[in-house]
Amino acid sequence: MKKKSVQTCLIHSDYTPPGGFGAFSPGIHHASTVLFENVAAMRSSQWKDKSGYTYGLHGTPTTFTLEARLAAIEGGSHCLLAPSGLAAIAMIDFALLKSGDDVLLPDNVYNPNRELGRWLSQDFGVTARFYDPMIGDGIAQLFQPNTKLVWAEAPGSVSMEVADLPAICRAAKAHGVLVALDNTWAAGLALRGFDVGADIVMHALTKYQSGGADLLMGAVITRERALNDRLAQAHMRLGYGVGADDAWLVMRGLPTMKLRFEAHDASARRVAAWLKARPEIAKVLHPAFEDCPGHATWKRDFSGAGGLFSVVFDARYTQAQIDAFVDALALFGIGYSWGGPNSLVMPYSMKAMRSRWDDAGLLVRLNIGLEDSGELIADLEQALARLA
Repeated sequence: MKKKSVQTCLIHSDYTPPGGFGAFSPGIHHASTVLFENVAAMRSSQWKDKSGYTYGLHGTPTTFTLEARLAAIEGGSHCLLAPSGLAAIAMIDFALLKSGDDVLLPDNVYNPNRELGRWLSQDFGVTARFYDPMIGDGIAQLFQPNTKLVWAEAPGSVSMEVADLPAICRAAKAHGVLVALDNTWAAGLALRGFDVGADIVMHALTKYQSGGADLLMGAVITRERALNDRLAQAHMRLGYGVGADDAWLVMRGLPTMKLRFEAHDASARRVAAWLKARPEIAKVLHPAFEDCPGHATWKRDFSGAGGLFSVVFDARYTQAQIDAFVDALALFGIGYSWGGPNSLVMPYSMKAMRSRWDDAGLLVRLNIGLEDSGELIADLEQALARLA
């Protein structure tokens, strides 16, 4: 071949790196186009079973490695990555539901999942109904012949009720209904979804798996090949892909995830116990506390709690006063996520989010990060003083 032009050299290189390089960190494979050895290899490649690579959207060595590790944490067999936690939820819905079907969602479900359910009802002919998260095996009374999917979330990511997941899963299985569990709060560490009977386990990797509060990603994990194939078809048709750099960042966070989760947990319990003794606080909604709805279920099924909990203020405080409290916090950012190193706070209007909410006081959710817990308490104390 004649000498290549500069333009061609910019695209085609004769260099081949030597083999034998090994490191703890997996490689980052950036790819949209995947090259095949020959036409026969191209024609025989299948993207569904991950036995080969066909296009960057369907996976690279980087994403396949992350999927395998995430599946192992939950005790699953298959995993699909999505651009966000909400994208993972949507993938499950669009894979398993069609016009005329019915889906059940807990009334304390992650609010974007609630809004997605309403959208399915409004524009796609799928009935979305909401159930009391504390219903347990009573959910069997809600199943209809067209009920195809039940969503579960324990605890609710704002109001913190802990559902009886084994009872819900047993009832669903008896009626041939699939259960999808949003297990983001427990991260596969404090609870493994398949152990309580879920068919599908979904995570927002944006939270503890990443640990850096710097990326968006979701995962859908299954044990059954046929169910994974249905989800993979939706994954392909929706065009879901994740960047190799983000996948690598999640993998970098996994070795320290359990240590971080336990640190969040210990600090959150200390802060929650301090808040529980404050006269401004009517209720602390933390699953490890005996008066939190579903505490006995949490104690039976879970091994930890992470850093997320909520408080209900005394009813005498107005929204303006609660907003002033939130604004006065110096070490807590005002933001919707959790699982990162920084503490967060968010006031919620529960009557707008729930079919029924009986508490008269206003709710504020706290994510306790990795700062010194004593300094977080001091920050809360000075902010509570603003209520006077």
